[in-house]
Amino acid sequence: LGIALRQNQRSEEALPVLEAYLALTRRYWSHNPGNILSPKGNLASCLEDMGRRAEALVLKREVYASHVDIFGASDGNTIGNGLNLANSLLELGFCDDAHTFVRDQLLPAARRSLGAEHDTTLMLDVTLAATFMSGPECTRDDLLE
Repeated sequence: LGIALRQNQRSEEALPVLEAYLALTRRYWSHNPGNILSPKGNLASCLEDMGRRAEALVLKREVYASHVDIFGASDGNTIGNGLNLANSLLELGFCDDAHTFVRDQLLPAARRSLGAEHDTTLMLDVTLAATFMSGPECTRDDLLE
């Protein structure tokens, strides 16, 4: 229900449903930490839709860290969550953090496990380019990299 509300641009109504679902998941399925990742990610996306980007960023960091701990840095879902986190960092103006994160952690893992031509790897390339263009001291050499 929460996801359907959110997909229909009714994030304010979706928020309490997604919060309740996360609470129930923590209560009844906490024995498997992987069960909490999807509801927490959905809640982060809803908060972001509502303009509560700082709160969403905290949850996205938690989701990414949990994915790395549970599935490893080279897992496709982990890399996808990292891409979401990098885009959030970029939107909030943390260009240097996003740049370092994509260049040093995400892109090497994506190229190694997904391949250079995979959609997610290509989106990471686009995100890396956006970090260059968003930085105040962007040089021509940076753009050529």
